Amino acid sequence: MNNAEAKPLVLEVNDLSISFGQLQVVEHVSFNIEKGKTFALVGESGSGKSVTALSILQLLPFPAANYPAGSIKLMGKEVIGKDRAVMQSLRGNMASMIFQEPMTSLNPLHTIEKQISEILFLHQGLNKKAAQLRCLELLDLVAIPEPKKRLDSYPHELSGGQRQRVMIAMALANEPDLLIADEPTTALDVTVQLQILELLKSLQAKLGMAILMITHDLNIVKHLADDVAVMKQGEIVEMGAVERIFSDPQHTYTKTLLDAEPQRDIRALLSTRPLLQIKNLKVWFPLKKGLWQRTYDHVKAIDGVSLQLNEGETLGIVGESGSGKSTLVRGLLRLIESEGDIYFNGTNLQGLNLTAMRVYRQSLQIVFQDPFGSLSPRMSVRQIISEGLEVQGKHSDAEIEIAVKQALIDVALPADALVRYPHQFSGGQRQRIAIARALVLKPKILILDEPTSALDRTVQKQILDLLCQLQRQHQLSYIFITHDLSVVRAVSHRILVLKAGKVVEEGETESVFNQPQHAYTQALLSAAMCFN
Repeated sequence: MNNAEAKPLVLEVNDLSISFGQLQVVEHVSFNIEKGKTFALVGESGSGKSVTALSILQLLPFPAANYPAGSIKLMGKEVIGKDRAVMQSLRGNMASMIFQEPMTSLNPLHTIEKQISEILFLHQGLNKKAAQLRCLELLDLVAIPEPKKRLDSYPHELSGGQRQRVMIAMALANEPDLLIADEPTTALDVTVQLQILELLKSLQAKLGMAILMITHDLNIVKHLADDVAVMKQGEIVEMGAVERIFSDPQHTYTKTLLDAEPQRDIRALLSTRPLLQIKNLKVWFPLKKGLWQRTYDHVKAIDGVSLQLNEGETLGIVGESGSGKSTLVRGLLRLIESEGDIYFNGTNLQGLNLTAMRVYRQSLQIVFQDPFGSLSPRMSVRQIISEGLEVQGKHSDAEIEIAVKQALIDVALPADALVRYPHQFSGGQRQRIAIARALVLKPKILILDEPTSALDRTVQKQILDLLCQLQRQHQLSYIFITHDLSVVRAVSHRILVLKAGKVVEEGETESVFNQPQHAYTQALLSAAMCFN
């Protein structure tokens, strides 16, 4: 390509190094992004991706963070060392950012209109009426249904996909030259994930902007990016066109990332004896109105669900957000009120009082999606793992200590982890602690609610391998809830597909994947195939 045909460079990062005190977290990173192109930075947590992206808008905490070397230019203008006033004029106008978690990035106390309008008031000086019209344009641009009705909505009233669309609308309010997208689809269902990525591609074509994508998911890179740089421990170890990186990776680390897809490793069931049977379970939430708060209707979160789980079996439950997956689990654990029969080992748990139910809770344990949120920051690992045994009140201190240490061995964590606290561990290690906390009670059934969705692919594979090993070792039965179809295919004997609180399809895993019968299942699988 000659110089006359070359597209202008929107972003130039040259020999960039970033330090926090004496710790250097990014070393000699260089890359460019042309107008209308998408560049992806990939790597595991801690590789330096987000720190690099935040530096472009000078959002790192100074003076704690500093730049020993390097340059960052936006549309030819250097940003390192610029004062607050200069950066404020560049942010939003020249470059904008979509953050990873919209629920924490959006203000829960302000309406959608107020949050988008704030940008328009600040950067464009629009009056209230003009700002409202622009808000409607932006919500329509990102395909929010009935945008006028959504102006007065608060973030909690929107779905995950809609909140992410609002974040994109805010980022595009001033039509920036560069859009930085930091893990924009991590927690989204596969169908919503596809919609968001297609939306970004269409907006890029319409507005001609450059996109910097930060992600640990190589499937997204393959779908969206033109070029990719692979980061490891603060350095770029490989960079090039997406097609070349995927077809002919050169670096060992790149090959490891590409090979980290979950692999099916399911053994035949040794028993078909039902361990858990649920018959016609219903969880209905009343809708009330009027002075006397009379019930006029119900939200049928779970509406007549029946399932069976055998000894040593993994049952995968899939469906989009709002389909009822987590409500189903809370209902079968008797954490919320429900109707229908819940048989565990032949005993109907419905109607048991709290004292009688406590006996069975030891056999029915759960591992939550976010270990950082579910582990107490004030408790050591020893206290976290031993708490369940202490509540049971059946064991001596010596027996508890032996059991805790064995649980730690089972999840492959070192003995010195017992005296440390959750914040001192990586995401994968925290999830191992959460598994140990459940495992120490020797449960029969382990419920796994999105246990790997927030983890890097390589760490995800390690956790899945660990779960398979523990299942064989302890003859555990799993209920595995996820929106990641590649994961559910790798670990499940059978799959149950939920939509709007009802089971729309159920069957052997390979049968459901190869011959889906319901249109909803076909749509889920079709969306997942787009990332392969």
